[in-house]
Amino acid sequence: MIGSLLVDAILYKDGLNCKVIALGRNEEKARKRFGHCWDSPFFQFVECDVNKAETMPTDIKADYVLHLASNTHPVAYATDPIGTITANIIGTQNMLDLAVRCGAKRFLFASSNEVYGENRGDTELFDESYCGYIDCNTLRAGYPESKRCGEALCQAYKKQKGMDVVIARLTRSFGPTLQLTDTKALTQFLKNGLNKENIVLKSAGTQYYSYTYAADAVTGLLTVLTKGESGEAYNVADQSCDIQLRDLAKMIANLSGTEVIFDLPNETEAAGFSKATKARLDGSKLKALGWGISYDLKAGIERTLKGLEN
Repeated sequence: MIGSLLVDAILYKDGLNCKVIALGRNEEKARKRFGHCWDSPFFQFVECDVNKAETMPTDIKADYVLHLASNTHPVAYATDPIGTITANIIGTQNMLDLAVRCGAKRFLFASSNEVYGENRGDTELFDESYCGYIDCNTLRAGYPESKRCGEALCQAYKKQKGMDVVIARLTRSFGPTLQLTDTKALTQFLKNGLNKENIVLKSAGTQYYSYTYAADAVTGLLTVLTKGESGEAYNVADQSCDIQLRDLAKMIANLSGTEVIFDLPNETEAAGFSKATKARLDGSKLKALGWGISYDLKAGIERTLKGLEN
């Protein structure tokens, strides 16, 4: 969702003369997504699997390397827990090794608000130093714990390999580039809205989260990449996009002309759900670098619904 939009943003920006080397597992899917720029001299696709070092390219040069590949939705966490963990640990190591080989100036790791764990009840907003509870002996812990480990790997490469690293902690993100196979609550709300079906809420909806429109997430990544201090982590978040889940469901229902109904999650869904009931991020550190959102929550939802219709 965000990586593909980042490619678009770089290639569509006039005057950058910046070449993008995109890594992915499936050339057929990549051709379909990037057909508009496939033959451009500023775009190159390399088929590989970040979890398999032997498939990684060895002959490319890059100034910046960004690791954006990860499972990011509940059913994937529940049905592919190994792939979830390895992409965030082994995949991160393989991308860091690639950055070292190609002489990159800087490496960016796309982390997550989930590294903060559960809110201990001692703060309203998570700043970058906060650390809440995660029960590591569970299936669902694979995603946040592996993101934490990925961040630690970045620090290890900074120390031992001299790699300049920065970390962007993304919130729950959405936009027209999302996959409708995604099983996050917001994506399901959007899918139902597109189909003019009632929005199904599988809880009381009191969860209070930060959200970010994908285009703003992209500008956040670029701000961290170009202006962030080496070794630092930055929350990509704006408080104006914080909302309770039930209110988000109502917003999408109102925009779609449908209603909100309540249902119970099945066993697979429940296994992948986050246990965090309040996860709001403090974005002031990134804002101090000059970043700000261009789309508030309603505008982002409207643009997402419109984009998915086309």
